[in-house]
Amino acid sequence: MKDTTTSAAAYADFTGQYIDGAWCDGSAGTVLRDTNPFNDNLLTEITQAGTRDLDRAFAAAKAAQVAWAATPPGVRAEVFRRAREIMGRRKDEVIDWLIRESGSTRIKAEVEFGATREGMAEAASMPYLMHGSIMPVDHPGKEARVYRKPIGVIGVISPWNFPLHLSNRSVAPALALGNAVVLKPASDTPVTGGLLLAKIYEEAGLPPGLLNVVIGAGSVIGDAFCAHPAPRVISFTGSTAIGQHIAQVAAGSTRLKRLGLELGGNAPLVVLDDADMGIAVKAALVGRFFHQGQICMSTNRIIVADPLYDGFVEALTGAVKTIKFGDPSDPEVMVGPLCNDTQVRSVTGLIAAAREAGFRACVEGEVQGRVVPPHLFADVTNDSVFAQTEIFGPLAPVIRARDEEDALRMANDTEYGLSSAIITGNEARGLAFANRIEAGMTHINDITIHDYPHVMFGGEKNSGLGRFNGHWIIDEFTTDHLVTLQR
Repeated sequence: MKDTTTSAAAYADFTGQYIDGAWCDGSAGTVLRDTNPFNDNLLTEITQAGTRDLDRAFAAAKAAQVAWAATPPGVRAEVFRRAREIMGRRKDEVIDWLIRESGSTRIKAEVEFGATREGMAEAASMPYLMHGSIMPVDHPGKEARVYRKPIGVIGVISPWNFPLHLSNRSVAPALALGNAVVLKPASDTPVTGGLLLAKIYEEAGLPPGLLNVVIGAGSVIGDAFCAHPAPRVISFTGSTAIGQHIAQVAAGSTRLKRLGLELGGNAPLVVLDDADMGIAVKAALVGRFFHQGQICMSTNRIIVADPLYDGFVEALTGAVKTIKFGDPSDPEVMVGPLCNDTQVRSVTGLIAAAREAGFRACVEGEVQGRVVPPHLFADVTNDSVFAQTEIFGPLAPVIRARDEEDALRMANDTEYGLSSAIITGNEARGLAFANRIEAGMTHINDITIHDYPHVMFGGEKNSGLGRFNGHWIIDEFTTDHLVTLQR
């Protein structure tokens, strides 16, 4: 099917909640001002949800889910094919929202748009992949059948950095597998993280009550969301600290819940002594500075073997100096604004810490509003606060390793274990190294940032619990039911 980009009238009325198929005001008595992080222009004002709205949303999801689970797989699949087609027709509108609300550069918005559509295409296949099994039993005339079923209601809490994709990465599979969803997007991105997605699925014909979007302050509805008895699964993407808090709240709920937690990262990019310099510099440049470094998989530490270290620092310095930063709507800009003032304070604090530690500043610049220019520091120590902190900003630390074993030790010396990458001229060496890295994902001769809808995604250590995408997400969002038959 050929995509067009302009035929539909623009979506409007992003001013409240989406509950049980209706657009309505929230009951919290407060208003969220949704603004552009680059220029502070007001995008919309949203009446925020309170706990009554949360109860209504979960009740609607629970009521709608039973009939949806019994719907033929082809009917469910068709919703995602239509949603994908709608995305194509509304490409300019979606990308414009991503740029204006989340501070996405145009290239990042294009990537996120594509990833979201690919996720919808993958979701269209999932209703046909809920396979059960018939198993032998050591008893005459007896048969054991294991049925794969939807788990019920799923609560999704999504972040602001890739709001559309990281919401849809849980929402689409959950719905495709016969579940219902209540989605709470980040307050920085209520439209691209939730309300825009609700409009798309509404237009695609998703029945009322199956997707509900609540916009509210975490301090008001966050704990109630996680402790609510309706959701059987809480799927969260965000920081490790908040993920740990969610786990504690969910554990205190009246009903046991599954947790899918995609948390923080401190991804090492290891450049071994036989690496191609061009590949290494490009991997570091894109892996660190794409979307201002505001990605859990971003290259957080660049660890370079001693024989290549000086030449690599010189080459990367030259490359970083060419990065254009500023207005994210400019197609040539690679580094746009950070999402909010809290992030700016965090990043400028890390710059100050790097200077105080005496690390060599190779590239610097003056902060302009929420736009932090690319910064590159060399001779960083792996045990420093600068290296051990997840940096959600355009700051790159380069660390010298004595040899391969020293590089591996430093790569693993972190509480996190999400993504990682190795640059080497020897495939066998790269594979052997990759299998010793303590991470959920490792990429050889590539950047640390990858997320494919049919390929496993997830981390180790404090980077999370559970797995996303493909048949891994099917396991997370369904349950097995044993039925025996005695003849």
